[in-house]
Amino acid sequence: MTKEIFEKKLLIPRKVINSKGKIAYSESFQAWNTIRLKKELFSEFPELKEKRSKFSYELTYHRSLGELKKAFRKIEKTGALPVLMFLSKESQQNR
Repeated sequence: MTKEIFEKKLLIPRKVINSKGKIAYSESFQAWNTIRLKKELFSEFPELKEKRSKFSYELTYHRSLGELKKAFRKIEKTGALPVLMFLSKESQQNR
């Protein structure tokens, strides 16, 4: 976790958001780089629709539960609330 992320204005939800989605392949970029956000997220954070605003994110994927616990202890001191995202591979039948 970088210190810089906590110096920005963090978006804090008013309620629990539980949303499932897909990661899409972008033909123009020839990469798996598109994560589609669901309506629930935009309902909670209408500022995400502001086309002139810029938003950033920091994605950290820890390799063990111990590393994750250490990171949570640091996060706890800042008062920030992270978004949990679980990556999973779907079977071919689900497509």
